[in-house]
Amino acid sequence: MKYRSIFISDVHLGLQYSRVKELIDFLKQNECDTLYLVGDIVDGWALRRKWYWNNDYNLLIQKILRKSRKGTRIVYIPGNHDEFFREFGNAFNLGNIEMVDRVIHISPNGKKYLVVHGDIFDGILNSMSFISKLGSFIYDIILYMNAVFNKIRRSMGMEYWSLSHYIKVNTKEAVKYCVKYEKAMVSAAIHEKVDGVICGHVHYPCQKIINGIEYHNTGCWIELATAIVEHEDGKLELIDLDCYKLTSP
Repeated sequence: MKYRSIFISDVHLGLQYSRVKELIDFLKQNECDTLYLVGDIVDGWALRRKWYWNNDYNLLIQKILRKSRKGTRIVYIPGNHDEFFREFGNAFNLGNIEMVDRVIHISPNGKKYLVVHGDIFDGILNSMSFISKLGSFIYDIILYMNAVFNKIRRSMGMEYWSLSHYIKVNTKEAVKYCVKYEKAMVSAAIHEKVDGVICGHVHYPCQKIINGIEYHNTGCWIELATAIVEHEDGKLELIDLDCYKLTSP
């Protein structure tokens, strides 16, 4: 497929559970004029805890750089796990990759969207960072459980099914957190006087309208394999490689 834009986030290179092979295949099969990398592509937190880097990670980076050389505009918006890129400022470019904190995307139908990772609007992350890092550690445990669970499923000839995503959508506190996050993102969009927001951060792929503002979350490439794509007419679509019936909190 050829899209006008593709938005992906939360690949978390550095976590052994990152679904990099599926992402490489997705980028091979789909072209776009602009590729937005909406934060947490590299997981600095995980790499500091324990260094993990395999050849697939190199292949993904090479694939992105190859797209850039062939004329695809690449925009990298750092998140909280790859916040070290923010130290370079908006003037820093890596292999023709634009590095910015946020950007306003204008669709062919004239709509404007704030594109940002979303961590700077996360109240818990900003006020109690130690809780966020504790949550990240617990999340790693859940991802390990998810890996074991799916290894058993594969041995039985069954398809991949995200245990970690199921736990998230059926945990009351997690749902409440996602709802608060969505409201914060919508408030940011209203402040920027745009029609909608495209973000990541919470690993909860979603498309909805809140108070007249479009909310699009790209999801992740760990427990899920999701992206937001923009068609030539400006329509934004959530792509889900696992074909889940994704629901909103």
